[in-house]
Parts: sequence; structure tokens; C-alpha cells
Amino acid sequence: MSQRPSLQVAVVMRRERVPGAMSRWQPWRWVLHDVTGHDLVPHAEHFGTEPRCLRQTADEQIWLHPGFTVELFRDDAEGYYLNAASPAPCWFVLWRMEEEPSLSDEVMAVPAMVSLSYHDAGRWLDAQENVDQVPAPPEVVAWMTEFMDAHLVVEAKRRKRPDSFRPLQDRFGNPASVSTEKMRGGGQNHGGGHGQ
Repeated sequence: MSQRPSLQVAVVMRRERVPGAMSRWQPWRWVLHDVTGHDLVPHAEHFGTEPRCLRQTADEQIWLHPGFTVELFRDDAEGYYLNAASPAPCWFVLWRMEEEPSLSDEVMAVPAMVSLSYHDAGRWLDAQENVDQVPAPPEVVAWMTEFMDAHLVVEAKRRKRPDSFRPLQDRFGNPASVSTEKMRGGGQNHGGGHGQ
């Protein structure tokens, strides 16, 4: 069986100051800054293997989290199609806040999964996870689209009709009909009142 197409990427998270009055309750917020290393070659060695702070100022911190594999799955071609067909195809990143500080002296946002599938993002959001997106570069969109074109199965236009649309038959297999006259309020069995 052939190996699934994959890319090795790193996720860049940014901690930034919350402006204005909201900063009284929450001085900082974490956002997805970028997904990088997607030049369709094996993972760049300079990323290393451990998360590290790339920049720290009074107003922001930028952290690189290497070592994510983005795979394309044949049975998720529709998820890639929905992403590619959007006005701005993107990377989807699921991230979580640490319970206890492990990388720094304060808790931080740590990416957990990266995908190009719209369906993955939907499942993560349904599970109440933090999901952010950043634009995917043209070469990644082309790579995803080529895979999608090879594996997307266009469903037949004619769907199976629900059983409720099948012709009614009696117990002998003869055509049957159902009268709904008495349920419309005009019949004699409503205790005398019309239009109730």
C-alpha cells in the first residue's frame, strides 16, 4: 500500500497584549501566527525538535512548535475540496492551553494538531476545541488540490428516495391510498365545531 502524502510543518503561536479595558481581566491572549516549513521538502533541520521562543518583547512572545505531520487521506477528499473551494484556503490548527507551565514560567497555548481538512476543523469545533486558521500558501493549496482531484468521488445526483416516498401498498401488495380528509377540520367527527 502506498504511503499517504504528507508534509512536515511547524506551528508558530503568538502571545499578544489585550488592548483596552478588557486587559483588566485578561492581559494576554494567544493566537495562531503561522504554519511554516511547507515547502514540500522534508522537514527543515533548523526548526529543531523542541518548542522554543523566537522573539520576546514587552508586548509579545512568538513561539515555534516543530514536528507536525500533515497527511492527506483519500476518504477526506471532500474536506480538502471544501477548503480549496473557499475564498481563502487555509491551515487549521487545534491548540490547547497548558494546565501547568512546561515550556515557560507561565502557561501557554500549545498546538496539538494541524490539518487542511474542513471536516477536521468542524469536528474539532464541535468538540469545543480552540481552532484557528491561517492562509495556506499557493504551493500547498496546489498540492492539496492535486490530491483532491485524484480522489474526490462526485456523488450521483439522484439520491435514494426516503421510504416515506415509496408508493403505498396494502398487505396483499396492491396499491393503497390514505385519506386525510378527516384530519383537516372539515369532517363530521370533530364534535360539532368547524375549523378547529
